[in-house]
Amino acid sequence: MQRRTLLRLTLAAGASLALAGCGFQLKGMDAAALPFASLAVDGTNDDLSRLAVKRLRAANVSVDESAPQVLNLGPESFGEQRLSVLKSGHQAYDMTLDVPFSVQRRDDGAYLLDQQRLEVQERLTLSSNNLLASDDRRTEVQRRLRRKAVDQLLERLRALDGQ
Repeated sequence: MQRRTLLRLTLAAGASLALAGCGFQLKGMDAAALPFASLAVDGTNDDLSRLAVKRLRAANVSVDESAPQVLNLGPESFGEQRLSVLKSGHQAYDMTLDVPFSVQRRDDGAYLLDQQRLEVQERLTLSSNNLLASDDRRTEVQRRLRRKAVDQLLERLRALDGQ
Protein backbone atom coordinates (compact mmCIF):
# COMPACT_ATOMS: atom_id res chain seq x y z
CA MET A 1 0.00 0.00 0.00
CA GLN A 2 2.78 2.45 0.89
CA ARG A 3 4.60 1.59 -2.29
CA ARG A 4 1.56 2.56 -4.44
CA THR A 5 1.12 5.82 -2.56
CA LEU A 6 4.78 6.68 -3.04
CA LEU A 7 4.55 5.82 -6.74
CA ARG A 8 1.44 8.01 -7.19
CA LEU A 9 3.05 10.94 -5.41
CA THR A 10 6.21 10.56 -7.47
CA LEU A 11 4.23 10.48 -10.73
CA ALA A 12 2.14 13.50 -9.70
CA ALA A 13 5.26 15.47 -8.75
CA GLY A 14 6.94 14.50 -12.02
CA ALA A 15 3.92 15.58 -14.05
CA SER A 16 3.76 18.89 -12.17
CA LEU A 17 7.43 19.59 -12.83
CA ALA A 18 7.08 18.69 -16.49
CA LEU A 19 4.11 21.02 -16.94
CA ALA A 20 5.81 23.85 -15.06
CA GLY A 21 8.98 23.34 -17.08
CA CYS A 22 7.19 23.70 -20.41
CA GLY A 23 5.60 27.00 -19.38
CA PHE A 24 2.11 25.71 -18.61
CA GLN A 25 0.06 27.89 -16.30
CA LEU A 26 -3.60 27.99 -15.43
CA LYS A 27 -5.66 30.58 -17.26
CA GLY A 28 -5.93 33.77 -15.24
CA MET A 29 -2.99 32.99 -12.99
CA ASP A 30 -0.22 35.57 -12.92
CA ALA A 31 -2.08 37.70 -15.44
CA ALA A 32 -0.64 41.17 -15.79
CA ALA A 33 -2.53 43.84 -13.89
CA LEU A 34 -4.59 46.33 -15.81
CA PRO A 35 -2.85 49.70 -16.23
CA PHE A 36 -5.80 51.68 -14.83
CA ALA A 37 -6.63 52.43 -11.22
CA SER A 38 -10.01 53.70 -12.38
CA LEU A 39 -11.92 53.62 -15.64
CA ALA A 40 -15.25 55.05 -16.75
CA VAL A 41 -17.44 52.72 -18.79
CA ASP A 42 -19.79 54.23 -21.34
CA GLY A 43 -21.89 51.41 -22.73
CA THR A 44 -25.33 50.32 -23.72
CA ASN A 45 -26.07 48.60 -20.39
CA ASP A 46 -26.44 45.22 -22.09
CA ASP A 47 -25.23 41.90 -20.70
CA LEU A 48 -21.74 42.34 -22.14
CA SER A 49 -21.32 45.81 -20.59
CA ARG A 50 -22.44 44.53 -17.19
CA LEU A 51 -20.04 41.58 -17.44
CA ALA A 52 -17.18 43.92 -18.43
CA VAL A 53 -17.85 46.16 -15.40
CA LYS A 54 -17.96 43.12 -13.12
CA ARG A 55 -14.66 41.78 -14.48
CA LEU A 56 -12.99 45.20 -14.27
CA ARG A 57 -13.97 45.46 -10.61
CA ALA A 58 -12.68 41.93 -10.02
CA ALA A 59 -9.36 43.09 -11.51
CA ASN A 60 -9.19 45.89 -8.89
CA VAL A 61 -10.15 48.65 -11.31
CA SER A 62 -12.52 51.23 -9.87
CA VAL A 63 -15.37 51.85 -12.31
CA ASP A 64 -15.96 55.57 -11.80
CA GLU A 65 -17.75 58.04 -14.09
CA SER A 66 -15.12 60.71 -13.35
CA ALA A 67 -12.13 58.49 -14.24
CA PRO A 68 -9.47 59.99 -16.52
CA GLN A 69 -9.99 57.27 -19.17
CA VAL A 70 -13.28 56.16 -20.73
CA LEU A 71 -14.03 52.72 -22.15
CA ASN A 72 -16.68 53.17 -24.86
CA LEU A 73 -18.57 49.94 -25.53
CA GLY A 74 -20.93 49.71 -28.49
CA PRO A 75 -23.94 47.40 -28.73
CA GLU A 76 -23.32 43.68 -28.91
CA SER A 77 -24.29 42.10 -32.22
CA PHE A 78 -24.85 38.35 -32.54
CA GLY A 79 -24.74 36.65 -35.91
CA GLU A 80 -25.56 33.13 -36.90
CA GLN A 81 -24.62 31.32 -40.10
CA ARG A 82 -25.92 27.86 -40.92
CA LEU A 83 -23.08 25.58 -41.94
CA SER A 84 -24.89 22.31 -42.60
CA VAL A 85 -28.10 20.36 -42.17
CA LEU A 86 -27.86 16.62 -41.58
CA LYS A 87 -30.49 14.01 -42.39
CA SER A 88 -30.68 13.18 -38.69
CA GLY A 89 -32.23 16.59 -38.02
CA HIS A 90 -29.09 18.19 -36.61
CA GLN A 91 -28.02 21.60 -37.84
CA ALA A 92 -24.56 23.11 -37.48
CA TYR A 93 -24.22 26.87 -37.03
CA ASP A 94 -21.37 29.29 -36.62
CA MET A 95 -22.42 31.87 -33.99
CA THR A 96 -20.47 35.12 -33.77
CA LEU A 97 -20.43 38.10 -31.43
CA ASP A 98 -19.16 41.47 -32.60
CA VAL A 99 -18.75 44.47 -30.27
CA PRO A 100 -17.16 47.83 -31.18
CA PHE A 101 -15.13 49.56 -28.48
CA SER A 102 -12.61 52.33 -27.92
CA VAL A 103 -10.66 53.84 -25.04
CA GLN A 104 -10.04 57.56 -24.78
CA ARG A 105 -8.67 60.12 -22.35
CA ARG A 106 -11.30 62.36 -20.82
CA ASP A 107 -9.19 65.54 -20.57
CA ASP A 108 -8.25 65.94 -24.26
CA GLY A 109 -10.45 63.31 -25.95
CA ALA A 110 -7.43 61.54 -27.46
CA TYR A 111 -7.96 57.88 -28.28
CA LEU A 112 -5.70 55.39 -26.54
CA LEU A 113 -7.41 52.68 -28.57
CA ASP A 114 -9.27 53.99 -31.58
CA GLN A 115 -12.47 52.27 -32.73
CA GLN A 116 -11.76 48.53 -32.60
CA ARG A 117 -13.90 45.41 -32.61
CA LEU A 118 -14.11 42.41 -30.34
CA GLU A 119 -14.96 39.42 -32.53
CA VAL A 120 -15.47 35.93 -31.16
CA GLN A 121 -17.14 32.87 -32.62
CA GLU A 122 -18.19 29.39 -31.65
CA ARG A 123 -19.62 26.45 -33.55
CA LEU A 124 -23.03 25.23 -32.43
CA THR A 125 -24.96 22.06 -33.29
CA LEU A 126 -28.71 21.98 -32.72
CA SER A 127 -31.36 19.31 -33.10
CA SER A 128 -34.65 20.17 -34.77
CA ASN A 129 -36.23 17.38 -32.70
CA ASN A 130 -35.76 19.30 -29.44
CA LEU A 131 -36.52 22.98 -29.97
CA LEU A 132 -36.67 23.92 -26.28
CA ALA A 133 -33.17 22.59 -25.67
CA SER A 134 -32.02 24.42 -28.81
CA ASP A 135 -33.01 27.78 -27.31
CA ASP A 136 -31.22 26.92 -24.07
CA ARG A 137 -28.14 25.88 -26.03
CA ARG A 138 -28.14 29.14 -28.01
CA THR A 139 -28.41 31.13 -24.78
CA GLU A 140 -25.49 29.23 -23.25
CA VAL A 141 -23.33 29.81 -26.35
CA GLN A 142 -24.17 33.53 -26.19
CA ARG A 143 -23.01 33.60 -22.54
CA ARG A 144 -19.74 31.90 -23.48
CA LEU A 145 -19.21 34.31 -26.36
CA ARG A 146 -19.69 37.26 -24.00
CA ARG A 147 -17.12 35.82 -21.59
CA LYS A 148 -14.65 35.29 -24.44
CA ALA A 149 -15.22 38.85 -25.70
CA VAL A 150 -14.63 40.32 -22.23
CA ASP A 151 -11.47 38.19 -21.89
CA GLN A 152 -10.32 39.61 -25.22
CA LEU A 153 -11.17 43.15 -24.07
CA LEU A 154 -9.17 42.78 -20.85
CA GLU A 155 -6.17 41.47 -22.78
CA ARG A 156 -6.27 44.51 -25.06
CA LEU A 157 -6.58 46.83 -22.07
CA ARG A 158 -3.54 45.18 -20.46
CA ALA A 159 -1.50 46.19 -23.50
CA LEU A 160 -2.13 49.89 -22.81
CA ASP A 161 0.21 51.90 -20.63
CA GLY A 162 -2.53 53.72 -18.68
CA GLN A 163 -1.74 57.23 -19.88
